Amino acid sequence: MFQVRVEGNFAAAHYLVHYHGKCENLHGHNYRVRVYAEGPELDEGGMLLDFGVLKKKLKETLDRIDHSLLNENEYFEEFEPSAELISFHIYKSLKRELPDAPISRVEVFETEKNMAVYIPD
Repeated sequence: MFQVRVEGNFAAAHYLVHYHGKCENLHGHNYRVRVYAEGPELDEGGMLLDFGVLKKKLKETLDRIDHSLLNENEYFEEFEPSAELISFHIYKSLKRELPDAPISRVEVFETEKNMAVYIPD
């Protein structure tokens, strides 16, 4: 099995309506995002996936939410912007743009020590 990874960053604020604790208050993070793709086969160029293409689409996705209040962002109208659901949103957005990309994992770090992961079935 081959695996590749790209990383990106964005800064945003959010609050969690259905959570009772300090995260229910408006606060922000400098998020780090890692996107993994994996598969058993390489193309004729010896690559699983073009890093440049995946990195470009990740940047476009993150640019849409960078420096925003996530709760007011159209991409989060239907659910709370928890780290878990941010990772799911990023996965869905990338799959819409790159339907054939073998994306296997999206990690969203709120801090160096706290991250959430979305792994598709």
